[in-house]
Amino acid sequence: MKTQVEFRSAKFPPYEGEEEQINPGLWGKRLAEYLVQRLEERGIATEEMVAEDWGWYVPVRNEGFRLALCCGHQSGDDDEFLCFTDPSTPVVKKFFKKIDATAQLTRLTDALQQILSSDPELREVVWTEPR
Repeated sequence: MKTQVEFRSAKFPPYEGEEEQINPGLWGKRLAEYLVQRLEERGIATEEMVAEDWGWYVPVRNEGFRLALCCGHQSGDDDEFLCFTDPSTPVVKKFFKKIDATAQLTRLTDALQQILSSDPELREVVWTEPR
């Protein structure tokens, strides 16, 4: 299942001091805010974004297991971004059982695909399976 996407855009420059919240050369808060708004327009509720050392973690409201969209600037050119889901695969192990996350991941990745493909300021959108 393709749950990781890379793309290019000049639409999401860093906020002043944002790189101090995560790591030098990394940012993505504007992207995370943009995605939160667009996801909510599609009926996908999120919770408070969290700064991580690699970018921004956007929890998605979900019953039964943790679900999130992770995003940020990639190393390289200032217009390179990466988004991926947590979990990255449709099988979630919780305690001694496996949970099928296919429906929730499909809903999230379909919404993300619609968001990215409908914005003319985003280009070179490439989906991949997690490594």
